Amino acid sequence: MAPPEDSSQPRLAAGCRWGGTEQDRVILFPEGAIKLQGTGRQVLEHCDGQRSFGQIIAELQAQFADADPTKIRADISQFLEQLRHKRIVDY
Repeated sequence: MAPPEDSSQPRLAAGCRWGGTEQDRVILFPEGAIKLQGTGRQVLEHCDGQRSFGQIIAELQAQFADADPTKIRADISQFLEQLRHKRIVDY
C-alpha cells in the first residue's frame, strides 16, 4: 500500500471506533482492540478525516520541535501504513 500523501485525510476505517476510558483509550475494530498510549494515541487523535496528512505532520512537528522533522514524517507515515494494512485507518 502507498504511504499517505500530504492531501490525504486519514481517519478511522469503517467499523473502527474509539473505546475505553479517557485514560485508557483503545481502538475497537471487528477483529479486536488496540490499546493506544503516547505518541501513537496522539497521532490517531489527529486522524479525524478533517485534517490532511500534511496538516497532521505540521502540528506534530510543532508539538515535538526537538525531534527531527524528517523522522517524524517518516515514522508517522509508516505507522499509518501499518494501520491501513490492518484496515484500522483509511485515507
